[in-house]
Amino acid sequence: MCAVPASHFDMASIPGGTFRMGSDRHYPEEAPVHRVTVAPFRIDRTPVTTGQFRRFVEATGYVTVAEQIPDARDYPGALPHMLKPGSLVFTPPRHRVDLRDWSQWWRYEFGANWRRPLGRGRSNKGLDDHPVVHVAYADAEAYAAWTGKELPTEAEWEYAARGGLDDAEFAWGDEFTPGGRHMANTWQGEFPLENLATDGYTRTSPIAVFPRNGYGLYDMIGNVWEWTTDWFLPRHGAEASYPCCGSENPVGTGIPRKVVKGGSHLCAPNYCRRYRPAARHAQPIDSGMSHVGFRCVIRPAAGPR
Repeated sequence: MCAVPASHFDMASIPGGTFRMGSDRHYPEEAPVHRVTVAPFRIDRTPVTTGQFRRFVEATGYVTVAEQIPDARDYPGALPHMLKPGSLVFTPPRHRVDLRDWSQWWRYEFGANWRRPLGRGRSNKGLDDHPVVHVAYADAEAYAAWTGKELPTEAEWEYAARGGLDDAEFAWGDEFTPGGRHMANTWQGEFPLENLATDGYTRTSPIAVFPRNGYGLYDMIGNVWEWTTDWFLPRHGAEASYPCCGSENPVGTGIPRKVVKGGSHLCAPNYCRRYRPAARHAQPIDSGMSHVGFRCVIRPAAGPR
């Protein structure tokens, strides 16, 4: 009998069912609300941590996208001096900026990757229990395959994040901070200038320090965005059954984008109210960034037909 990897035990079993996916009350890409049916599956209780990802790299010698020299053919028009290994790091400005211009708080840092989340000279020491960041889509897929798992679909992720609360605004109910209690690692204050950190954290937080949801899952909201397998489309489709929602890469130009879910520690009331299960965002598959991570799923093997 084959031994079950230890990582498979720290997963929650999610019952299959039908739920109302999306939202008609927030950002246009979340609409329309539609009924989706998912089959039972298992999902990691927490995002994949830096420590877990390190064990993968040590076992396989894997090199992440952020550690590789970018191919000039993929970035026509890019300045030659910018074609160096690196990633985007959140860098707060020193004064108020135009919130329509994300380049005011994101900086491409040479040498930034999962080992050095803030760039050269800044290691990830002490962050083994934080979500791994600066992982591109291919990096997340490679880790999932190594553990015998897969990445979730958008529908699976949202269904799990809701924790059985089908119509609730948040993963824990309809009040953002019930009784004044912070339920997730998000931004407090005026983004991107001032983070009051009343939840205790200015960047990522250790996994499982905030309450779990109804399915026993931690950090489904806030901390880091999480990859899903769905290609991003500007609106949801019709009612569907799992797997669903953007299974084909839409034709377009530029770097293809996948759906990421859950919001991050950078989501704030004045800028990005995406700390909700229905929220979604388009993430280029070649970019991990300092607030993007992932978790994995296992789907039951199909029986004989």
